[in-house]
Amino acid sequence: MSDADDPSKLRELEAKIDALKAQNAPRTLDKPVSRQSELGWRMVTELVAGLIIGLGIGYGLDSLLGTLPIFLVLFTLLGFAAGVNVMLRSAKELQEKSQPEPRSDDETQSELGSDNETKG
Repeated sequence: MSDADDPSKLRELEAKIDALKAQNAPRTLDKPVSRQSELGWRMVTELVAGLIIGLGIGYGLDSLLGTLPIFLVLFTLLGFAAGVNVMLRSAKELQEKSQPEPRSDDETQSELGSDNETKG
């Protein structure tokens, strides 16, 4: 082997290695997709937590008071309602974050004025 061939062979080898690394590189998820799934799981968790807490409180009261499962049913429904309420609040929060901020009337008027000048 001559010394002149070695650097070119090394560059070829490095290019092959880089190509193989690029093929086997782990793919990353898009941030918006993972953000949406996080919010979905958060909402499901909030609903289930509300149900479980209501179920626990109702069962505890029924066992302490020795009543029919009236408190169990009542607090399970209340827990479900609380979970749905928290889910709706989370969805509203997400919707407010995703909407662009409303423009002021001054900005709208200035754009309308510039549109009329270009048309006229």
